[in-house]
Amino acid sequence: MVIKTIDAKTLKKMFLAGASSIEAKKEYINELNVFPVPDGDTGTNMTLTIMSAVKEVNALSDPSIEELAKAISGGSLRGARGNSGVILSQLFRGFTKEIKDYKEINVTIMSNAFQKAVETAYRAVMKPKEGTILTVARGGAERAAQLVSETDDLVYFGKEVIAHMETVLKNTPELLPVLKEAGVVDSGGQGLLEIVKGAYDALLGKEVSLDNITSNNLPSTGINIERISTEDIKFGYCTEFIIMLEKEYSQKTEEEFKTYLESIGDSLVVVSDDDIVKVHVHTNDPGLAIQKALTYGSLTRMKIDNMREEHNEKVIKDAEKAAAEQKKQEEKAVENKPRKKVGFIAVSMGEGLDEIFTGLGVDYIIKGGQTMNPSTEDMLNAISKVNADNIFILPNNGNIILAADQAKHLTEDKNIYVIPSKTIPQGITAVINFVYDKSPEENAARMTEEMKKVKSGQVTYAVRDTSIDGKEIKQGNIMGIGEKTILSVGSDVKETTLELIQSLADDESELISLYYGEDINEEEANLLGDEIMSAYPDLDVEVHYGGQPIYYYVISVE
Repeated sequence: MVIKTIDAKTLKKMFLAGASSIEAKKEYINELNVFPVPDGDTGTNMTLTIMSAVKEVNALSDPSIEELAKAISGGSLRGARGNSGVILSQLFRGFTKEIKDYKEINVTIMSNAFQKAVETAYRAVMKPKEGTILTVARGGAERAAQLVSETDDLVYFGKEVIAHMETVLKNTPELLPVLKEAGVVDSGGQGLLEIVKGAYDALLGKEVSLDNITSNNLPSTGINIERISTEDIKFGYCTEFIIMLEKEYSQKTEEEFKTYLESIGDSLVVVSDDDIVKVHVHTNDPGLAIQKALTYGSLTRMKIDNMREEHNEKVIKDAEKAAAEQKKQEEKAVENKPRKKVGFIAVSMGEGLDEIFTGLGVDYIIKGGQTMNPSTEDMLNAISKVNADNIFILPNNGNIILAADQAKHLTEDKNIYVIPSKTIPQGITAVINFVYDKSPEENAARMTEEMKKVKSGQVTYAVRDTSIDGKEIKQGNIMGIGEKTILSVGSDVKETTLELIQSLADDESELISLYYGEDINEEEANLLGDEIMSAYPDLDVEVHYGGQPIYYYVISVE
């Protein structure tokens, strides 16, 4: 088979097939995370990023290459999550910029698009690191450039580029020792390879299932209203309600909720929209659905119809109206607030931490952090809801900084200052050190400098066996993680936490702050606080409720 050009129709199939490929492999990619923590998220972040573009591509019925390029670039930029997702969106941005003016793509155009993609992605990262997705992308671009003079066949071209990318990926552990010690290749590079391989399969005409990326399976704020058939009804009660969220509601939580509802009914629709979850399910026991929903928050707009008597109800019609009205009211509230000189946005991962940031004057909290990285669009939405000339964003996670930077560059009507806080304690310290009579530029420099004086740690459990920095870690072990590596490993949460603090504290330390998570009760935390005070009598010790999932403790030493 020889293929010399790709038209818009084929390109659309290739892109969707690439998205389907990484969606199918996302859990495998997540497991390549170097640290064996229970929230490895590279595969999830890259999948959510590309799915944001898929949503826009699916909306195009017979697009030109220019229309496809705009949908892929715009969708992925706004949906970018985590460092890997942001880099992927920049690869798409460069690639689509090169192809957008053509009716068909040949080997030369494809090669040039690869080069442009890599150039754009490298420029987006302040300190590019080799042995990552960037290295794999560059390897593909370099082989593509060589092939221009060898062939005009896109089939041969694609085969050779993929083979070289696979070779580069296998070599990533030699470029990043931490990968070699953990016995894994780079997860971002693996994700990129899965996308390219999926696209290539579509080029070859292979049958590629797109069931997992159809519009019906993608996150949406709207629902296609359909009539309900009453023939052969298995579950008799059409149950609808809205959950007003009062606890953190991650993608994992939503998947668990959906699984439960599917076990007691069918015709399931669950749509998340900010702090609201809209639910529709057919079940024979509405009480079970309601009981489960109450574990996430309070309920409103409850509606239960006996479909054997009253049918043809529209799916979650009232909920949609309520959500639209709430959004309208929120936008109006922002407009009516007087414009401030300065505003703050912080990413937080627990209700206790949310309250701490709010108490320090933060205007808007983005739910997320280590367990679910917010997207660039989440950042843009937050920026739109803070009516201020100058807005400081505290990402509080190293994997969110690039998404915040991307939102900064997409904002035109406000001055955005991204304070590169990599941990919650750094973010808290940064906002505490804001001085109102200083200029935004002076404050940005001051906040960035002061947060560097904080040492941060987190305590969680290992999800697999591995070896890092000479430490043998077994699945189920408790780990004390510093800002760069794992500092303590044990079988007991308290002992591992104390060992972690010992690694962080030194003669210059003055304060130890302990933020306990949702799996630790107040009494446990206070007892640990007392032990820390006994061990460090010259230091102040504070214990706060953080409420974060997965991490038993977040620790700050300053």
